[in-house]
Amino acid sequence: MKKIIYILFSITLLAGILASCSKDSLEPTLAQSKAVEGSINTVDDVKGILFGAYDRMTNGAYYGRDYIIFGEVRGDNCFSNGNSGRFVRDAKMDYLEDASPSGTWSSIYEVIASANIIIALENIEGDAALFNHYKGQAYAIRAMAHFDLLRYYGQQHVGGTLGVPYIKVYKGDDFTPARNTVEECKTFIMEDIDQAISLMNPAQDDLSKQILTHWGAEALRSRFALYFGDWTVARDAALAVINSGEYSIIPAAGFVDFWKSDGGVNSIFELAYSGTDNNNINGLQQIYRGSSYGDVEGLKDLYDAFDVGDVRASAGMIGPDPDPDLVSPKPYVNLGKYPGSNYEDDIYIIRYEEVVLNYAEALWRINPADANALTQLNLITSNRNAVAHTSIDEDIILLERRRELCFEGFRFHDLARTHRNIPLVSPLQQTHEGPAYGSYKYAFPIPLDEMNANAAMEQNPGY
Repeated sequence: MKKIIYILFSITLLAGILASCSKDSLEPTLAQSKAVEGSINTVDDVKGILFGAYDRMTNGAYYGRDYIIFGEVRGDNCFSNGNSGRFVRDAKMDYLEDASPSGTWSSIYEVIASANIIIALENIEGDAALFNHYKGQAYAIRAMAHFDLLRYYGQQHVGGTLGVPYIKVYKGDDFTPARNTVEECKTFIMEDIDQAISLMNPAQDDLSKQILTHWGAEALRSRFALYFGDWTVARDAALAVINSGEYSIIPAAGFVDFWKSDGGVNSIFELAYSGTDNNNINGLQQIYRGSSYGDVEGLKDLYDAFDVGDVRASAGMIGPDPDPDLVSPKPYVNLGKYPGSNYEDDIYIIRYEEVVLNYAEALWRINPADANALTQLNLITSNRNAVAHTSIDEDIILLERRRELCFEGFRFHDLARTHRNIPLVSPLQQTHEGPAYGSYKYAFPIPLDEMNANAAMEQNPGY
């Protein structure tokens, strides 16, 4: 199933809604106050709204590009060369209030709006089990979207207590919602993902990998819990996915080619694109490569983190930019992930390898003497032609996550959640100057448009 199918389902239903509501009513205002009662009556109608939520996640300001790139340039994996002027300020971690990543804030709240429409529905005509499964996906999407907002806009790493407004209703009376605390956001996120899992039946799962499944929700629970330091929940959720038997680690021999296809045995959830429906030059492919953009390059420090012979740093994955018109060579370009020249690559949001890494870390956090933690970690190295680890600690865990998940947006969050300073490994290329943990730069400013529109909104420190 490709992205075009998301759009066909969502357009059919939204046409009826838009007849009575302006386009702005489905845009990212936190109030989300326009009514949609009477427009959604059947399970197919619900499916249309749900697919619209998935389509909104593909936006270039969200998982279509920006959200992932922020996680790379705000760390020690990548830098912005300024070739087209993109991600220069993000790589510098230096924002003015009126230059915050406002598109990301808005795009994510659009996704939340779609999820809230579904969550509020009752008495829908059609298969009740399927309706519950769709509603479960909406809960999972709402949890994921708020989690993603919290990671960049929350104050959990800058000495504050404020998170983000946790919006639970599409039609609400509060037009100026205040920020919930970080602890409230954590609680709501975990409540939503638990509710999602309770509603989603594996028997109803879509096998395309482009729709969240019951096991995808469990994988998200392991991601959330790992970030929040709830090791037992992270362990149990990861183990549930592992024991499902639905997924396996891509072996070294198939690793490069895996990125050229959709729906691999390790794919738990991916966002759908096609050769005719994609973000074109404003997607991940063009920002990592190409003469027109190509702003985001890998750092030598990342390349040097791999063992000799590791497939993840092979010529098919990291190497010189192939563009013959470049005056200055780019030696450490991401070549392997999102490689399609016509921008059709699905974007992998959850891979099984992440779940295995989550499981290994949770085991070690709970009991550093648990030998299975090292065994699980080495399931990754043994499938990458890398040298097996002989011991395990936080540094080794973060190293293996860096090597496996590079260019996918995880690095900044792994550094932040473990209270690390941002390493300054190349002062001539990195422009953020290596901020120490707790710096105000760890949180984005709340966008100026939101500050102007919402009298209850409080700005993050430093802006």
